[in-house]
Amino acid sequence: MTDASAGSAFRGSDRGAYCPPVRSPGMDPTDAQEACFEAGIKFGSLYHQFAGTPVSPGSADSLARAMEEAIENQPHCEAVTVDVREDRLAADIEHGYTELTGKYMDVEMVIDYEGRVVRTSMAMEEGYPRMRLDSVASAGDD
Repeated sequence: MTDASAGSAFRGSDRGAYCPPVRSPGMDPTDAQEACFEAGIKFGSLYHQFAGTPVSPGSADSLARAMEEAIENQPHCEAVTVDVREDRLAADIEHGYTELTGKYMDVEMVIDYEGRVVRTSMAMEEGYPRMRLDSVASAGDD
């Protein structure tokens, strides 16, 4: 399957060049909708890329920074803050480490797409790592 036939956002031989996806006929999402979509992509990437990573209280901070820096590389991502909850880790560790799950993370992200700023967060809610859209505003609105 070639890049073109796969509908990839990365076209040609330069796999690092970002190209926006081609829209289906009749699809014209607003900038706010695009910003929310981008936030969802970032959360999916963050959670599913790092879930299962071995973590201990001693490695929690470096893992959090690595997660932040990895996700901030993505287009439209202005800021990511990851707090790996060392208190929860320490309570659950039996063999020197445990696997990272949403139970151990609090996350905040800021996405800016064409002047639409989306703020999101993730925290445990009733035993589930709830990812929330906290606000959508125009850049400069406070």
